[in-house]
Amino acid sequence: MKELSFVLQYIKKPRATGAILPSSNYLADKMIEDINFEQARCIVEYGPGTGIFTEKLLENRQRNTTVMLFEYNYDFYNLLKDKFKNEENLIIVNDSAENVGNYLEKYGITNVDYVVSGLPFASLPKEISENILKQTKIILKRDGKFVTFQYSRFKIKFIKKYFKYIDLKREFRNVPPAYVLNCINYNQ
Repeated sequence: MKELSFVLQYIKKPRATGAILPSSNYLADKMIEDINFEQARCIVEYGPGTGIFTEKLLENRQRNTTVMLFEYNYDFYNLLKDKFKNEENLIIVNDSAENVGNYLEKYGITNVDYVVSGLPFASLPKEISENILKQTKIILKRDGKFVTFQYSRFKIKFIKKYFKYIDLKREFRNVPPAYVLNCINYNQ
């Protein structure tokens, strides 16, 4: 069911969805493996889609850790609202990640430890990608991490304009294989 929903959204809006299938559990595990869940008090996720990374974040977080999701696609937003309706300290926003600062202010959140992103930077318009990365740099605490994945190395140079230090890993067991970028926010 999750796969069918993803395929339909890809057909409707391929540039916004970015992939024809949801990410694998292998990729989800690789995306969260460097998160210090004992210390994290706020984790933001961009583009959760059907919630594969969200599930891992919620399973591993501390009870008092806030997780905020930004899902632009209204169908995925509704799916997430229903799927995670009983979760505490979870905020689900139907808006662009470009506006993350406004929502953090609205909810009184001043410190973001991690931003996990499933956004397809390779297919998003350049201006939107730039706005999202600028905002991410602003909201992350010093030494906070921006964790994203891409299917090619094409956008790594672009992301390096905002995050100088990137630890690059590869997950071959995803379809297609993906690069995981752990970007550290040193310049805050």
